[in-house]
Amino acid sequence: LFANSTMDCAPSLCPAVTQEIQSGPEMCDGSSMEDGLVDAFGDLAALPVEAGERRPTCFRCRRPQKVCLCPFLPPQPLEVSTCLYVVQHPAEESRVLRTVPLLAACLPQGKCNVIVGRRFNEEKHPELAAVCRDSRTLILYPGPKSENLEELVQYQEVGTAKHNVIIIDGTWSQAKNMFLKNSLFHLPKQVQLNRTLSSQYVIRTQPSNICLSTLECAAVALSILERNDEIQEVLLKPLKALCSFQLQHGAQIHHSKEHLLKNGMYDKPMPKNKRKIKRMEKLLSDHSICPR
Repeated sequence: LFANSTMDCAPSLCPAVTQEIQSGPEMCDGSSMEDGLVDAFGDLAALPVEAGERRPTCFRCRRPQKVCLCPFLPPQPLEVSTCLYVVQHPAEESRVLRTVPLLAACLPQGKCNVIVGRRFNEEKHPELAAVCRDSRTLILYPGPKSENLEELVQYQEVGTAKHNVIIIDGTWSQAKNMFLKNSLFHLPKQVQLNRTLSSQYVIRTQPSNICLSTLECAAVALSILERNDEIQEVLLKPLKALCSFQLQHGAQIHHSKEHLLKNGMYDKPMPKNKRKIKRMEKLLSDHSICPR
């Protein structure tokens, strides 16, 4: 096979090289170099391939068993009436330190639905489309059109509405791209969190001090919608344990980009693109929403 491949490539080579390949130059023992190459590659191909060993994974928290976080999860899933739909950018699936598996492990089956993709439409995602058209559905995404979730719930009677909440899981730029390019996400009422909170997810860089991880957003939203502040405390417990473990084993605290800029600690080259410069200026001046 290798000889045939070499010969197939020969016409593209210079005449001298073509001549050498076709004639098969002899080696010291009288055998052709071509035969020697075939034997060498054949020996390599015959070597056993060792499959990479994967560390055993905990079924519940999806962490390696040696660093299992189940002791920090609630003994039983939290009883909630709200149903979460996490639309996740494909790049998040391969990240080691994800927060969504921890969120799902704390909630009953069917209350945290993860849908992976970049583009969503009614034809390929009819169930998600139906959720987006449901009048009880909210999408958690900050912006000028967003209502304060706490104020929205304040005027509702307890137990009158069982909400669906859509949360976009990805980097800030990925989330912005997914929100803008999926018309389905513009159908539900858009809400945001106006509580002044600092992210506990200190092992991953956030754009500003008030930007939260997916798990943190879900924890705050659920505590508001369920009118139970203990939910937030319970959901944040495994996240704090994850960050504590990583910091004890060599991870560094990641300050937000806003913190680095304000304190003269931002050591990367400043962007030349006007739009990126404007975005950085917004980090220093605008505290009303998480920049996107």
